[in-house]
Amino acid sequence: MSFVLNRRAALAALGLCAVGLGFGPAKARPRPAEHASGGIWVDVGPLRANGGGTLAQWVEQTLPGALAQAMASAGQGGVSVTARIEYVLLGPSSGGVGPAGSSPDQMIGDYTINGVTRPLRASTWYYPSSVDQTMIEQTNFLRVQQLSQAFASWVARGA
Repeated sequence: MSFVLNRRAALAALGLCAVGLGFGPAKARPRPAEHASGGIWVDVGPLRANGGGTLAQWVEQTLPGALAQAMASAGQGGVSVTARIEYVLLGPSSGGVGPAGSSPDQMIGDYTINGVTRPLRASTWYYPSSVDQTMIEQTNFLRVQQLSQAFASWVARGA
């Protein structure tokens, strides 16, 4: 009986090591930097490295769709696009120095189309509301979603 328990413990430890080494779910593995058949690829590794874990997750969730929509609207639907996001800067949720007391939000990174890489800084304005203060996480997600759409719009213009 003790042999079975020790073997199970060893297999469980081996399984945990395999997940830790990158043999876990496909979602956790890094994607290759180049794609042969085109498409949209978003690299949020630099954003994660800069301490934006939740922001990186939101950018990874919203930017690919925004890029696909913006590129299709610009007539560039099949073009291969790689976006690399370094920073997402959200202004104060209480308001700021912008128009009508708004706060500036920014997404900073670069994009590559047809082998040419260009830096990009997209900006939007956040207008605070009293309701937003009770739903901070949802509000911040919507702010990141707006930044993704602005970033994608500028990428499509530069294509």
